[in-house]
Amino acid sequence: MKKFEGILFCTDLDGTLLGSDHKISKENIEAIRYFQSEGGLFTFLTGRMPFCAADIYQVLQPNAPFGCINGGGIYDHRTGKYVWTLPLDDAARELVRYVDERMPGIGIQVNTFDNIWFCRENAAMERFRRVTGMPNLTSHYGEVPAPLAKVVFGDLDDARIRALAELLDAHPMASQFGFIRSEKTLYEIVPKGVDKGTLLKKLAEVLHVDIRRTVAVGDYDNDVTMIEAAGIGYAVANACEEAKRSADRITVSNDEHAIARIIEELDG
Repeated sequence: MKKFEGILFCTDLDGTLLGSDHKISKENIEAIRYFQSEGGLFTFLTGRMPFCAADIYQVLQPNAPFGCINGGGIYDHRTGKYVWTLPLDDAARELVRYVDERMPGIGIQVNTFDNIWFCRENAAMERFRRVTGMPNLTSHYGEVPAPLAKVVFGDLDDARIRALAELLDAHPMASQFGFIRSEKTLYEIVPKGVDKGTLLKKLAEVLHVDIRRTVAVGDYDNDVTMIEAAGIGYAVANACEEAKRSADRITVSNDEHAIARIIEELDG
């Protein structure tokens, strides 16, 4: 039996696997190849849509389907198909309208399982496209075709993101949805009960892996449930305080080849 057989290792991308230069280090790649050669399953769980992660997939070459949409889908790039999805209730458009009318200038994008539609432009949305390389596909949020995957609001002002969270929490329909801050400038509406922790459990089920034999590492609020659900949950040294509090172990930063360090530790 190979030493990592039966172990599922899941990593976040931005701020975790990817360094500050948005690249995967040679050290991390070599460690991942070693982990896979010894029978381990390695993949990533991300808030991104599958088409936003295609370049990373080609470099990383995970040997298991990856989780996407902050818990809303599992995608197998080898077949080009979703293994599992949980759509967002179409009633979420009412929350978008509610925000649209009360927070002029907030960036709005609506994601389907195949496209990202930019519904209101601002600096945060422009930054998003620059980082992800997504085309500027525009539409009114009421006209984006169903089924929806998630809604993303964006603003470079931290105070406005916090005000947005309070506004959504106060809506009468708030209990029907999930809300998550996926990074400092982005805040999302997702299906109720969807998060990376639930996604990790679902992926382990699909792959017939004991959840106690899973390893997960992340850096931000949307990684907390994944870190908590894993058999061993790691936070990188540059992680937010909530992620660190939730972790079983804290490793080096994303600029110090964190994945390689964890695999070295697991190798014992």
